[in-house]
Amino acid sequence: MPKKALITGVTGQDGSYLAEYLLGIGYDVIGMVRRSSTVNFDRIRHIQNRITLAQGDLLDQISLIDILQKHQPDEVYNLAAQSFVPTSWNQPVFTGEVTALGVTRLLDAVRMVDPEMKLYQASSSEMFGKVIQCPQNEETPFYPRSPYGVAKVYGHWITVNYRESYDLFAVSGILFNHESERRGLEFVTRKVTYNVAKIQLGMADRLGLGNLESRRDWGWTPDYVRAMWLMLQEDEPQDFVIATGETHSVRRLCEVAFDTVGLDWEDYVHVDPEFIRPADVDLLVGDASKADEILGWEPTVSFEEMIQRMVEADLQILEEDPHRIYA
Repeated sequence: MPKKALITGVTGQDGSYLAEYLLGIGYDVIGMVRRSSTVNFDRIRHIQNRITLAQGDLLDQISLIDILQKHQPDEVYNLAAQSFVPTSWNQPVFTGEVTALGVTRLLDAVRMVDPEMKLYQASSSEMFGKVIQCPQNEETPFYPRSPYGVAKVYGHWITVNYRESYDLFAVSGILFNHESERRGLEFVTRKVTYNVAKIQLGMADRLGLGNLESRRDWGWTPDYVRAMWLMLQEDEPQDFVIATGETHSVRRLCEVAFDTVGLDWEDYVHVDPEFIRPADVDLLVGDASKADEILGWEPTVSFEEMIQRMVEADLQILEEDPHRIYA
């Protein structure tokens, strides 16, 4: 009997790559989707006939219980969230309901239906926020700087709480930024690569960005979903930081992206006050030495190679169909 995995947020960047990975190693995959007229299946279109889609919502605990009872997954990957930091400032209560309390609803559903199920919770480097130490590891104190970061801290600690209180195999992956051609256009890496492609093709001539000095630890998403799976294969549940250990500025992101098509980024990029956050996170860089030592995990794609791949993918997307967004 193949193992079964339930993925919440299966239509997102991480969910689509995780579904691909699990299918590739012989899993049956159930993807949870919300009942909505605006669900976008573009990222999973190529594997949609190989996975089972189930309707559910992190706002509705009954739907979570029903899915777990019906499908009886061995592993549950909670990747669903309101995951865009700027939106969390405009919708802080909704962000808390989904990204924080949604984790509690899912943990409680697992506890009630079958506490033997293993659960992965998608934590975030945004929990570190105004960093207390550099680089950040599993012991670094949290200091979130956005409603999203605060909600993720709640999701992280409630996972620890349920693990210790109910003896669940529940773990959190503290993933630093991870990117790909399936990243949403609202995220700065994809915003840059997509607009570089548009500029190269004569479809745009300017790119407005916020803080160019903001620095992040950016990795390749397929590497990171592999780490999620590895965490659930351990004998004992524990949390892991997943990161490259390198940090790059938005300015450097622009340099690499525009260099890919032979353009000078300074000719096209301007700082737009609209994109300056009320409280920004200036520097995030992770220490994934625990994941390396225990999981045998390390990144395989460099920052420069990743950005070049994304620009090339966006050029292909726009040349084939200017209205298509995801690879």
